[in-house]
Amino acid sequence: MANSLQEQLLKAGLVSEQRLKETRAVKRKERKQGKPGSADDGRDARAAAQRVYAEKVARDRELNRQRQEAAARRAAEHEIRQLIHTHRIVRANADIAYHFRDGDLLKRLYVNKEQQAKLVAGQLAIVRQDTFYELVPVEIAERLLARDPGLILVFNRDQGSAAPDPDDPYAAYLVPDDLMW
Repeated sequence: MANSLQEQLLKAGLVSEQRLKETRAVKRKERKQGKPGSADDGRDARAAAQRVYAEKVARDRELNRQRQEAAARRAAEHEIRQLIHTHRIVRANADIAYHFRDGDLLKRLYVNKEQQAKLVAGQLAIVRQDTFYELVPVEIAERLLARDPGLILVFNRDQGSAAPDPDDPYAAYLVPDDLMW
């Protein structure tokens, strides 16, 4: 069987038997009493473990909050898509090009005469759904406006209530809403 390091040093003559006994006695006393300062070390270790656990809990809460926000955002987007899809107006016999702006781009949507009149009167609105444009009734447009105003592209409401600018040199030359160009 392998000898311990102490026994090997004793056989080699590097340490005396008295020194070996003293070392064993000191180690035995330390084991029985615990190392000096070990109670403080235990408290420090517990405090560090509690701190790590608290940080992990806070990190987990933050990740859960982010996941819940993402899920709520996806649910709201899906609800908007469903709202537009279920209430869109079919553009049958669409032969009139209705021009409108989408950001910096000028877009065209083909509508019929009745739909054009309703768009001008503010009874219909044009909304963007992903890469498509749809006609929706004014009630749906107001609901969408409350949720995401960026989706509404054409919504002619309250045009008559706006007071004309007194300094406008072209105030006498009104442009009709149904102007075809």
